[in-house]
Amino acid sequence: MLGTAVRLSVLLSLFSIGKGQMFHMGPCPDPSVQEEFDINKYLGKWYEIEKLPSTFEKGSCIQANYSLKENGKFKVINKEMLANGRINEAEGELMHMDVKQPAKLGVRFNWFMPAAPYWVLSTDYENYSLVYSCTNILWLFHMDYAWILSRAPDMHPETVENLKSVLQSYKIDTDKMIPTDQANCPAEM
Repeated sequence: MLGTAVRLSVLLSLFSIGKGQMFHMGPCPDPSVQEEFDINKYLGKWYEIEKLPSTFEKGSCIQANYSLKENGKFKVINKEMLANGRINEAEGELMHMDVKQPAKLGVRFNWFMPAAPYWVLSTDYENYSLVYSCTNILWLFHMDYAWILSRAPDMHPETVENLKSVLQSYKIDTDKMIPTDQANCPAEM
């Protein structure tokens, strides 16, 4: 069993280097989320400032727009500008995963896929949001994502560092976080 775990660890490490995903030994951390989260205040446009690398975000000018659908559910439209100048767009659904902790949301972009965790760890609704997602793999590893979001295309570096320190307090590695290029973005995004 240990030999298999070591081989799987090496394989996942090689995969993470090649694809940019963040794999770690052990189960997902369990950070606290925003108390008394109000999703209605959270709706609207958010710009990505920094993130842990992922395979599904390849461009610049990354932003997310959350809104209420006619059926009472919530939708998200993620946009990014690819290197060739084309705008890539993905529409998904945002949903509450735990009624006792409304900041523990889930998001899915395909109806046949389960919702991925989307936990709002901290937000003031008007300036910043710190989002974390983690998935356990075989109960031996976890893959995590983190995003620092802003209502504006830029954020004061001190605020970014303060939000990273929140992640670090839960032993979430921020060393590989990368800034998102928000310069020269098309106005129509």
